[in-house]
Amino acid sequence: MRILLVEDEKGLGGAIREHIASEGHAVDWFETLSDASASLTTTNYDLILLDLLLPDGHGLDLLTRIRSAKNSVAVIILTALDQISDRIRGLNAGADDYLVKPFDLGELSARIIAIQRRLYADGTGMLTLGSLSIDLTNKIILNDGAPANLSSREWAVLERLLRHKNSIVAKSVIEDALYEYGAEVESNTVEVYISRLRKKIGKTSIETIRGIGYRMKV
Repeated sequence: MRILLVEDEKGLGGAIREHIASEGHAVDWFETLSDASASLTTTNYDLILLDLLLPDGHGLDLLTRIRSAKNSVAVIILTALDQISDRIRGLNAGADDYLVKPFDLGELSARIIAIQRRLYADGTGMLTLGSLSIDLTNKIILNDGAPANLSSREWAVLERLLRHKNSIVAKSVIEDALYEYGAEVESNTVEVYISRLRKKIGKTSIETIRGIGYRMKV
């Protein structure tokens, strides 16, 4: 997934970024609401990890703006505010989950997996698409029973297509899924990864819509 991390504690932010990047996610990390807001205007995220007490304001202000703009991106609040009233306020503002500091990074991973299940696989983490059996939780894919080993970026492309299965996904949206903020994107990068995916999961599984993007056929 493409994840936006908004956290001003450098030690914690670095640990979170390193941990979730090791699990195959692309992570953009910002320490202020203004920088996070600017990134949201140019990048499509699958998930936001949002601290509340930030140098330039309260995280709920950003969350409120996101929901007011009809943006349904998943949001997990990460905060030291541990009162029940704080949790209720966060969830009522539109957060999908609420995790109190200090927390174990393994628990954060479990919460992220739960979000993935809801986004891509109707809550189960499992998908069957023709000859493909896909376990998004454990990142296992079988093609006619044979394992297809995907790289982390190939998984990123597949997940973005699955989130919008049977719908056209623009090339720019797939580029967002592939790279962290500031990474260089070459003109043929998406085509290269689509080609690699087709070789591993079947040539007819991904349809090219010329001049627009790609569609995962179910």
